[in-house]
Amino acid sequence: MATDKEVLSTAESLRQTRTYGKFRCHNPSCMGRLQPTAGQKQVKCPVCGMEFRVHWIRPDFPRIRGPVWDVNRRIAEEALAKKEGK
Repeated sequence: MATDKEVLSTAESLRQTRTYGKFRCHNPSCMGRLQPTAGQKQVKCPVCGMEFRVHWIRPDFPRIRGPVWDVNRRIAEEALAKKEGK
């Protein structure tokens, strides 16, 4: 029985889909992809407008530290006022 060298294992195929330097928005209704530039301390989601603080593990490897509370609180209050105004 011949083995097919072009068939990838599950781990190998998943490795090809990984993205470094990017992460997803933590807004559950958004989940947009964020890509901060190197050294950037905050990043804003282009889809929902929420902002997050960024920590750099390596110069090419960002992680979300947490939300920027004053910006996200304002977005939530505007959404609530819009919903109550209907």
